[in-house]
Amino acid sequence: MRPALPRPHRDDVRIAALGLLGGLLLWALGLGMNTGRLLNGSWLLLPLVAMAGLELVRRTRPWFAVGAGTLVLVADQCTQGSLATVLMYTDLVYAAVLYGSPAAARRIPVGCGLVTVAATLGTLAVWHRPEALIIGVAVGLVTFTPAATGVLVRRHRETAATERLRAEQTALLAEIDRTQAVTAERARMARELHDMVANHLSAIAIHSTAALSLDDPATTRTALETIRENSVDGLAEMRRLIGILRETGGDKEPAAAPTLDGLGALVEQSRGNGLDAALTVTGPVEGLPAPTGLAAYRIVQESLTNALKHAAPGRVTVEVERTDEWIEVRVTSPYGDRDGPRAPGSGAGLVGMRERTALLGGTFESGPEDSDRGKVWRVSARLPLEGVTE
Repeated sequence: MRPALPRPHRDDVRIAALGLLGGLLLWALGLGMNTGRLLNGSWLLLPLVAMAGLELVRRTRPWFAVGAGTLVLVADQCTQGSLATVLMYTDLVYAAVLYGSPAAARRIPVGCGLVTVAATLGTLAVWHRPEALIIGVAVGLVTFTPAATGVLVRRHRETAATERLRAEQTALLAEIDRTQAVTAERARMARELHDMVANHLSAIAIHSTAALSLDDPATTRTALETIRENSVDGLAEMRRLIGILRETGGDKEPAAAPTLDGLGALVEQSRGNGLDAALTVTGPVEGLPAPTGLAAYRIVQESLTNALKHAAPGRVTVEVERTDEWIEVRVTSPYGDRDGPRAPGSGAGLVGMRERTALLGGTFESGPEDSDRGKVWRVSARLPLEGVTE
């Protein structure tokens, strides 16, 4: 089965109806463009009706419409002629350029221009009078002028479509940037929340379990004191986190953000929570870029928290070494089964440490390995000092 022809656009139907009614009105008033032609009287109605019919396909089949319209216009010149027929033909030329293919939009104006020039030169050659230029002007008005108008309107529409597409792409890129910024900020706050609170909550969980499992007043009191200390410190950290959330200054860390200068206090706190921890610092740790100092501090903090929750009994060593190009953090804890209470882990701490290192362009390793002290769990992070912005 042949595919059904597309239905005419409603605007095309209106143009065809108005052109036909206008031509009928001109014929009824006896207004024709030519006199003494081969076919007089009502013969002009045939080209008029045919041209009105071609208006119905001006948008769907523009090449056919302008080609057939040209033949109809030639036939109209054999009758008294109708101004409505000529005007509808100019609309067909305009529509062929506007709605046709890009090739049609290029070729039709050139063809109309050549027809205008040929009509002018041919009339001059036959008549040998300057009045022949009027024929060339008339042909140009009927053919080249609507074609040129179609080119201008088409270019304007293409430019408008391009600008709309560019605006949509810009809006899409802006939305992608916004989404990425929100995602990055949420990840940053998740790391901060985990690193700041997990250490204190882990200590609270372990010591509360010990207090409940051991029927020893002295042990219970020591556990409660540790629980209270970690609760107060955790509350202070939460308040600092709330301060970060309420800041309007962008991604900068607050001035109270911890640095490697506070490692001694951090290790001392871990001792108070029950860890046998030792700290060794090689090289100065002052004057580090703020992101590097914060990342190193959080890696040590999270490593001590993991040791408190999972490490076997024994010495936990924290080593910080600084060179001109990088700073390296190494935390080693005994690896194996442990007696006594344990706090559950989710693995988010290792993910956060790896993310912090990757954001600064450093390297991160973690896992069990053999050492002169036996099986140990080692966390190692090397953070660059160059190329890090404040």
